[in-house]
Amino acid sequence: MLLARRILGLTCVLALLGGCAPMTSPPGESPTATGDPAKADAVMKIVRDTMAEAHLEVVILRVTVDGEEVVTRAVGDSMTNVPATTNMHFRNGAVAISYVSTLLLILVDEKKVALDDKLSTWLPDVPNADRVTLGQLAQMTSGYVDYVIGNTEFSEALYRDPFRQWEPDQLLDFATSKPLLYEPGTNWNYAHTNYVLLGKALEKATGQEMPQLLEEKVLRPLGLTNTANSFTPGIPTPVLHAFTSERREALQIPAGTPFYEESTYWNPSWTITHGAIQTTNIYDMEASAAGLGSGKLLSKESYEKFSSTDLRGKTTVLPGCTTCMAMNEGYTYGMGVVISGDWLLQNPLFAGEAGVMAYLPAKKISMAIAVTYQPEAFDDQGDYRNEAETLFRRIGKELAPDEAPPVPPK
Repeated sequence: MLLARRILGLTCVLALLGGCAPMTSPPGESPTATGDPAKADAVMKIVRDTMAEAHLEVVILRVTVDGEEVVTRAVGDSMTNVPATTNMHFRNGAVAISYVSTLLLILVDEKKVALDDKLSTWLPDVPNADRVTLGQLAQMTSGYVDYVIGNTEFSEALYRDPFRQWEPDQLLDFATSKPLLYEPGTNWNYAHTNYVLLGKALEKATGQEMPQLLEEKVLRPLGLTNTANSFTPGIPTPVLHAFTSERREALQIPAGTPFYEESTYWNPSWTITHGAIQTTNIYDMEASAAGLGSGKLLSKESYEKFSSTDLRGKTTVLPGCTTCMAMNEGYTYGMGVVISGDWLLQNPLFAGEAGVMAYLPAKKISMAIAVTYQPEAFDDQGDYRNEAETLFRRIGKELAPDEAPPVPPK
């Protein structure tokens, strides 16, 4: 069963006055302005080829180099005969994890908290809180188990009612009562638990709610006007619709029986701390890649923590730990961000929609991708891959062949 594997550009001002012809696009694609038509064409060939190969319904992407647009394009139909557009909103998922870690590091720079502060300072009743630091939560080296991946009880409850509203304490009940997987700081495992705890701790430390903290210290300074807290299933219009087959196994749909359901408004409240459950569009997602990837909001020391590859060669798989893994060049967790080669990225996957935001500091390449899937993209168990990541790696290789994103080992 799969679970958490989880404005059109202006081409010519004179076109408005009849002085030149506006740019046209192939059927099913929204138009765009581009700084380099050859680069844009190369990127769009990769998009079309990958869409056919991976059975993608929609690709929305935006790519810039040093702030200059290479391409912004939407291809495919959001719903039957409803073309996708570049201003459509969708859930940003794990992108918001990078906002939360950035918020933590901003508060560190402001000397309001420290990475070595114990969780027990603010949440003394949480089991093992006296052994775990805020920095370990942010880097996912705390040892807390994940309440999502590998948790059959939670998975069954979620797929039984994907519209259920979850509260943070309900989520933590699935995880914090269990023993730590390892001594804090000695290994790594992906766990949504870390960021639910971190959000609650930062609220206690500042006396402010997470939606307000993120808005004031991260979203607004990054200039994100289309990113909003969405602790409910609501999404601002226009909406990118998503469809999935991932409940096939949970609902015991017989093999060979078509099964493909709309999942646009599945409730996302289980995914992370409230305030960081958000919707966005491709413009804000690309601006996030550039802003966070360049360390715009952080001191030099905090940016080094954010983008650190120190975990490479220091972590390992563990028996009984579904989400433990060895860090390598293809995938290393920094502090709320993934480092692949020299690229900084996040790669959300949720309810039939996937995405990537990525940034290459050396060349200032910024990329944002959102995709949805056709029925053929799902296997007999309803599983599917993050094909936005496939696109990112192919486009990254095209634009920066000497610093192409490495493919992580399976």
